[in-house]
Amino acid sequence: MQMIKFNRSSYAACLMLLLLVNEQACAQTSADDANKSNNPLNLAASFNVQNYFAPSLFGAQAHTNDFLLRPTIPVGPNGLIPVPQIFRLTAPISTRPAPDGGYNTGLGDINLFDIFLLSQGETQIGVGPLITMPTATDPSLGTGKWQAGFAAVAVNANKARLLGALVQWQHSFAGQSSRPAVQSLTAEPFGIFNLPEGWYIRSTGIWTFDLQHGSYYIPVGLGGGKAWKSGSTIYNAFIEPQYSVAHSGNVPKWQIFAGLNMTFGK
Repeated sequence: MQMIKFNRSSYAACLMLLLLVNEQACAQTSADDANKSNNPLNLAASFNVQNYFAPSLFGAQAHTNDFLLRPTIPVGPNGLIPVPQIFRLTAPISTRPAPDGGYNTGLGDINLFDIFLLSQGETQIGVGPLITMPTATDPSLGTGKWQAGFAAVAVNANKARLLGALVQWQHSFAGQSSRPAVQSLTAEPFGIFNLPEGWYIRSTGIWTFDLQHGSYYIPVGLGGGKAWKSGSTIYNAFIEPQYSVAHSGNVPKWQIFAGLNMTFGK
């Protein structure tokens, strides 16, 4: 039997091939981790700590801040409901200008939605009900109304980017009779563009419309972040300045969105 001989050039070529394959595998893994952490329809439990700081408002010499605690829990499918569900709760610790010229800080209105994941694969679609509870510790921090509505999410992802949108509509149905009715619509188009080693560029401004009173603002953001894995947990830190390109009312002129997302087990 004739033996195959390898010279130095052969060894070098094999080594380069192995390094290239490993680099491509690591790049794919980093992109997958970033997509999982940034995807609101990812079927994994998560806990996000996020903050919106608006140092400047249109028509007012004031600032606002919302510190958000966001746990997400996937459920099912099961015998009763044949599709997976994703529960996401948002508990805000908010700061708003007070009538006496100072600021009030405390718990705002808690929001909960239940998304039914109707389509999986490269393109995912989910819809479901939402409810907002009047849990604010001060009138300046909430609406004083129970609100209900729906949420809808669409996401398309591959190793290069993640694109999608989250839309929420809600209307008040009960609460303090002295407080005005509430009807709002928010639309969050988001784009995540993956870079090597878990880095990415992001734009995720939330367009907010007060349908009851006519105020609105449309922020456009550009920021960056990095996702990395430790054990079975994906960590994702980011920062994204956002500027309102269209507005009506005393709404944020510009704001800074930053946070740390933690995705568990997948």
